[in-house]
Amino acid sequence: MSSPVEGRILVLGLGRSGAAAAEVLTEAAGEDGPIDAVGVVDEGRSEALECEADRLRAMGVDVRVGTSAIEGSWDLVVASPGIPPGSELMAAARGLGVPIISEIEMAYRLASSPFVAVTGTNGKTTVTSLVTHVLGTSGVPAEAVGNIGRAAARAAVDAGPATVLVTEVSSFQLALTSSFRPRVAVLLNITPDHLDWHGGFEAYERDKAKVFANLAGRDVAVVNVDDAGSAPYAERLEDAGVRVMRVGLEGPQVRGAWLQDGTLVVGGDHGVVELVAADELRILGEHNVSNALAASVTALEMGALPEGVREGLRTFAPIEHRLEPVDWVDGVEYFNDSKATNPDATMKALTAFAGRPLVLLLGGRNKGNDFVDLARRAPESCTAVVVFGEAASEIARDFEGTDVRLVRADSMREAVREGGTLAEEGDAVLLSPACASFDEFAGGYEERGRAFKEEVAALAVGGGVA
Repeated sequence: MSSPVEGRILVLGLGRSGAAAAEVLTEAAGEDGPIDAVGVVDEGRSEALECEADRLRAMGVDVRVGTSAIEGSWDLVVASPGIPPGSELMAAARGLGVPIISEIEMAYRLASSPFVAVTGTNGKTTVTSLVTHVLGTSGVPAEAVGNIGRAAARAAVDAGPATVLVTEVSSFQLALTSSFRPRVAVLLNITPDHLDWHGGFEAYERDKAKVFANLAGRDVAVVNVDDAGSAPYAERLEDAGVRVMRVGLEGPQVRGAWLQDGTLVVGGDHGVVELVAADELRILGEHNVSNALAASVTALEMGALPEGVREGLRTFAPIEHRLEPVDWVDGVEYFNDSKATNPDATMKALTAFAGRPLVLLLGGRNKGNDFVDLARRAPESCTAVVVFGEAASEIARDFEGTDVRLVRADSMREAVREGGTLAEEGDAVLLSPACASFDEFAGGYEERGRAFKEEVAALAVGGGVA
């Protein structure tokens, strides 16, 4: 049973999810409502933040920006996912001595809709989008929310009990959940990432696994057993009495999904259902076959029909910034994988180019990872690597001694041009940076990916790099 959302509520952060949470809470406040007051505090200060603050103030919200000090008494704190646990603002919130929850926890407490929760170091966005698409082709109302789509809090109060809320949930959001209970919880993989935020791998893994914390009854855990980080949870959950659907490229699984003679299949108590051939998928790479298997079994558990799943798998197109084909210039094809913000994501992307010469663009701001495994793997597919951004020297150090030509660039723009110079006709140039973007692009991986596409377009208009 979830705890209520009531009393005086303070929201930390005025980003997309924080603003939505404050707006929803304010709508629920009133003389007869359970919410007495709503406040927001954000350490940042910018013109955009001030505009958003003014909008919420007009609704009656007590908004303070440019400070980590918390004034007044509050009964509950809702923290946006971008607030680091070691920040002054979070320390001030803990000093209140009241419960602190994430926006996704708040959304769950307010919703009448069933939830699907998708987490993992990599692949969350693809699987969240694909589950939503496949449910739609089966006639099941569904909306992708959370890190993609609308903020979960906004969708939670707008959607009814017939709409499935397919939620991409990060470790940041899961860390501050207590009663969040999805109908299907999906764990795709666990590899090192955001270690600077969590303080270590054990804490990161523990927060990821909280997606399963409250499963009971007919709830389902979908676990990728091909990944060393996520695989152990299948047996642990089964031992705890949770119904588990195992996903792996090799099969058969007693219950789950696998690849059989090149065809995606799902098996369970009622036999094996064939879906589509792997080469019918429009999304590239072996990892996306795994993602499609996870999405298929999840959608079927939420009421999708096999024929609807087949149609959805065949028609789902690559999403922006995830192995997104951009253009051909001078016989070289360019791909935007800006969402690959850690080395494991980049290694998975490389599998999509087996047998095709590749120039790889790496760089940005490191998140506490090393690049040793990536450096070992790169020579299998890369003829050259262009490094840029804050992490360029770290990446170059880990690539020392490999049989890959390494070139440095001063910016992502220069990296694109260097990549085009190094590539030969028939090659691919791949932006899959293995780093965050915030050294050069304040707007995140989306801004970086769109800048990459603009640079490729400029090459095409200018007749190439020559």
